[in-house]
Amino acid sequence: MHHAKDDDRRDRADRVRSGGRTAHRLRERGAEAEAGRGGRAAGGFGERPVRPAKAGGATHEVTLEVGGTGKTAVMYNGIGSGFEQQTLPWSKSGTAELTAAEQKVGYLVSVIPGTINGADGTLQQAPCVIKVDGKKVVESDGVTTTKGCSYTIK
Repeated sequence: MHHAKDDDRRDRADRVRSGGRTAHRLRERGAEAEAGRGGRAAGGFGERPVRPAKAGGATHEVTLEVGGTGKTAVMYNGIGSGFEQQTLPWSKSGTAELTAAEQKVGYLVSVIPGTINGADGTLQQAPCVIKVDGKKVVESDGVTTTKGCSYTIK
């Protein structure tokens, strides 16, 4: 015999086993979740595709740069997005195409580098630069400014 109380207990147990996430929602999505079409990129991290072109939008060439030597984690957004271990110096270039609305409110591009060994041997954030249409619009030396680089294109 089927009891609603049993279903509630199983759902609570699933949520506890999954760290509070609602596993029963995955069951409801059935074959879609099983086939990996649940809306998440495979693996959850790594590079995501560049956004498709938009009709009537303004285009801007964007370059993200992280300086230094060695390896560090780099998180970026705006010309694709990703969070990956990179060999320094690192750069990524691409085209950002803004919709009419994004041209009014702005379109955020950012690069947040991890730490590197500074000249004095201490850890510091790697320096970064954002260029839009060949012009340097933001720069961080990783010492006096430690929030990475972000810029809103309008």
